[in-house]
Amino acid sequence: MNEHKEAVTVIGLGPMGRSIVRVLLAAGHPVTVWNRTPGRADAMVAEGAVRAQTPAEAVAASGLVLLSLTDYQAMYDILGDGEGLSGKVLVNLSSDTPERSREAATWAAERGAEFLTGGIMVPENLVGTESAYTFYSGPREVLDAHEPVLRLIGRPDYVGTDPGLAQLYYLAQLDIFLGSLSLYMHATALLGSAGVSAKEFLPRAVENFDTVSYFLADAAKAVDEGAHPGDAASTFMMGATADHIVGASEVAGIDLALPKAIQSHYARAVAAGHGKDSWTSLINVIRDPSL
Repeated sequence: MNEHKEAVTVIGLGPMGRSIVRVLLAAGHPVTVWNRTPGRADAMVAEGAVRAQTPAEAVAASGLVLLSLTDYQAMYDILGDGEGLSGKVLVNLSSDTPERSREAATWAAERGAEFLTGGIMVPENLVGTESAYTFYSGPREVLDAHEPVLRLIGRPDYVGTDPGLAQLYYLAQLDIFLGSLSLYMHATALLGSAGVSAKEFLPRAVENFDTVSYFLADAAKAVDEGAHPGDAASTFMMGATADHIVGASEVAGIDLALPKAIQSHYARAVAAGHGKDSWTSLINVIRDPSL
């Protein structure tokens, strides 16, 4: 182990935490670990990590402390009153709300620690690969100081000083991801009602997913400019298709929650006077649920 490499503490040894530890160890960093279920540290110790007996011992071992936990409450539960945090850098890679990230940054600062919010955007098996990237927000100079270590986990994508912003980017990406997967399952069930297997549908679904990205650049421009010309795909026309999807789903006897939510967006946009505008005008009723 290279003693000149920065020492790192990893608290939380779920699948993501274990992957982070392995990547750091492979790069020659001294790594101290702690987990609420002590047995989870056994494999990491066998691979070269040092086991801390307490959270305080884990924090004391390194200037850089990475948290990979269920949520932000777990940080408070583990670190208690925050004694020993002065002079440390906390990088919380756990998922929670942006407001909880902002509160945590304030909490850390009150205890003399610097704080970065992080959101890893790949599953644990891709940590440390070329596909991996992580959103970070907080003080840029703190990220820059520890960038060589954090880059090992995945490409750092700095999004601003607001501690809540990395969390918001993380959740926005998962909003797309989770929604897309649920819609894929719904579409598969819809075809399945006619005896079409998921395997038969797969290549068509892949082509559709690949095509969707084509529309995003123009959509982003329309949203930022607040201009929604509807010559090609009006809200009224797209809304009619949404109605048909709901009707077909009712006949198939499958869940209606997702198609009805989408149908509602189009119906409300039409009611708000956007019938002849592009589908991008949906942003208005999504931003303002009262419409």
